[in-house]
Amino acid sequence: MGIFQRMSLVVRSWVNALIGRAEDPQKVLEQLVVDMRGQLARVKQDVAAAIADEKKLLAQVDREKQQGDEWERRAMLAVQESRDDLAKQALIRHNEHLQHAQQLHQTWLKHKADTEALKDQLRGLNDKIEEAKRRKNILIARARRAEVAGRIQQTMSTMSDQSAFQSFERMAERIEDMERQAVAAAELAGELTGDSLARQFEQLEYKGSADQQLLELKQKMGMLPAGGTAEPRQLPTSKADDRVAEEAELVDEDDAAKGD
Repeated sequence: MGIFQRMSLVVRSWVNALIGRAEDPQKVLEQLVVDMRGQLARVKQDVAAAIADEKKLLAQVDREKQQGDEWERRAMLAVQESRDDLAKQALIRHNEHLQHAQQLHQTWLKHKADTEALKDQLRGLNDKIEEAKRRKNILIARARRAEVAGRIQQTMSTMSDQSAFQSFERMAERIEDMERQAVAAAELAGELTGDSLARQFEQLEYKGSADQQLLELKQKMGMLPAGGTAEPRQLPTSKADDRVAEEAELVDEDDAAKGD
């Protein structure tokens, strides 16, 4: 398993653990960024070690080539000294170093390619972490808005129960009833205290005052002579009423005659 696969597993485990604890999103995101940066630092160390190994392999390749060149020089020296036996042994050593150098070179090429891929992945990971840092505040703000919206929705769902509104209306009716009782008690106290006869005459005086104001208004409008009073108008009588009056007078006369 590569270092980036291990890091991915570690980050996922952190996320699942933090979300599972249902902590504050701001603390979770900030801790994630801190943890990712810490893991990034360790990954950088691993990539640096891979680069060091790549350079070490390259140095071994160069050393093997140098040793091969050295044994080739010795073989030429042996030939010059007519020591073909030594020259053959030197050439054998020369070939061994060249062969070893070629094997190390192939290993170095593969390791170098892997190291370059690791460096590219490391740069991409660093860019993602920097992007996560930039998005952190936005995500925190969104989380806060979602939390507020959730609380509002919860409150609204709680208030959807009509019992709260019904209790409110009952309390309003109770207060109104208390106010009506207070007014009734005040009126009753006024009737039980003071002189009721005086209050009746006050009402009559108020009525007389209104009649007086009406006469003055009619005089002002020219409907009555100045300083005069309006004579009460008699209601017209019917013929039946006249007969009743005449019979009453006859009864009175009969009564008077009997008395004589």
